[in-house]
Amino acid sequence: MPLRMNQTTKPCPPSPTRRSLLGAAAALPVVALPLPVRAQATGPISRRLVIAAGKARLRPAPAAETEIWTLDGSMPGPALRIRHGETLRLTVENRIGLPVALHWHGLRGAAAMDGVGGFSQAPIAPGASFDYELTPPDSGTVLYRALVVGGASEPAGRGLSGLLIVEERTPLAVAQDIPLLVQDWLLDERQLLAPFGRGPETAAAGRLGSWLTVNGAAPPHRVAVAPGARVRLRLANACNARLMRLRFDGVKAVVVAVDGQPTDTFEPVRAQLPFAPGSRYDLVVDMPSEPGATAVVTALIGSGLPLVRLVAEGPAEPAATAPAALQPNPALPAAVRLQDARRVEMRIEGGARVTPAFKLDLGGVDPERPWRVNGDTGSVEGKPLFSVRRGTPIVLAIDNRTAFIQPFHVHGHAFRLLHPLDDGWEPYFLDTVQIPEGKKLHIAFIADNPGRWLVSSTVLDRFDAGLWSWFEVT
Repeated sequence: MPLRMNQTTKPCPPSPTRRSLLGAAAALPVVALPLPVRAQATGPISRRLVIAAGKARLRPAPAAETEIWTLDGSMPGPALRIRHGETLRLTVENRIGLPVALHWHGLRGAAAMDGVGGFSQAPIAPGASFDYELTPPDSGTVLYRALVVGGASEPAGRGLSGLLIVEERTPLAVAQDIPLLVQDWLLDERQLLAPFGRGPETAAAGRLGSWLTVNGAAPPHRVAVAPGARVRLRLANACNARLMRLRFDGVKAVVVAVDGQPTDTFEPVRAQLPFAPGSRYDLVVDMPSEPGATAVVTALIGSGLPLVRLVAEGPAEPAATAPAALQPNPALPAAVRLQDARRVEMRIEGGARVTPAFKLDLGGVDPERPWRVNGDTGSVEGKPLFSVRRGTPIVLAIDNRTAFIQPFHVHGHAFRLLHPLDDGWEPYFLDTVQIPEGKKLHIAFIADNPGRWLVSSTVLDRFDAGLWSWFEVT
């Protein structure tokens, strides 16, 4: 669904007829420090990540710790930072009892490095390791999380996720650059994770947690910011299934990037943004100059859950005067020739029905195949949605015939969300889109990244049940 903006943006080619204004729409917390100034690396950056069992106190003390899985002993995994143009060589070692892989959600890299176990690579078996080599063509915020065909929900639901931050060659002038990863956990009264497996929730909303964390700890995540300082927030949704909306209170939040890609800056209408699993936003906040002032990011769940609290403390800083804007990533096409596009339909069916009394009706749902794409479940051996030559423009219609919002991620590409009449598109790129229940949305992109790529549900229980398909670029 399109994001809501409260400023007018320029119409987008080709020949748009209206402006895009409306639409539907365990580790200690990371301590944000002033950004270091560092030189460009002269060669690849090498790093090792070990996946292992660990413990974290997800709820405040005196709650017991929860057994989770960690990356390099932390949960979430470390925020990996490289500069645009640099190469990251990352060895991932598996010391848990399940096969895993790390998907780089939003990175338009090589298909062999996409990190989908059982599709783009063999899963990393217990006791084995895999070498990723990543040279991102774009700067931006990338989510990494466990993704294995048929087995993604448990490793992700036990904490295997983190952020890869590809810094701009000329960084945005901010006092602090703050990564914020939101996860949810399905905990019982003993703080144990509920068993994983295919249950009725697979055919409905998915594994919705009973508790949220920010950067692995109980919210709100508190950050001290100098009065008057400008900060950059990198918000990412690593939940298995939790769709939510975010609200920004006490401060003006300006969106500078969506799903890692720079956009014309805008303030969200009613200070709210949709936030599906896999979604990322980069926002700029100018703190009030009064000591003690606060800015809060709230998840609109129930009566509202404060996730992040920025507090003005310490010596004041001069108010920023430069525009809070990022340069577009030059590797992305400015336009998609819709008149030349290959048009493909992706029909989403299945799942539980919702009765007029808002109860789930599982009658007629096949527990082994609760979801279908074009009449079938995802299969590596199955026919692709389409196979095209590199450079072909694509218009993909995603028709959601189910009773639930369906968030989908296009791997290896960034796309535009089209207006209903194909007369233009929203003025930002996406890699993850929410299709409302009973609705059809159209997205457009240039299939410019060779290889085989998934179009997959970001609700991991649905993904495990086969709610995905794939396409090929030759």
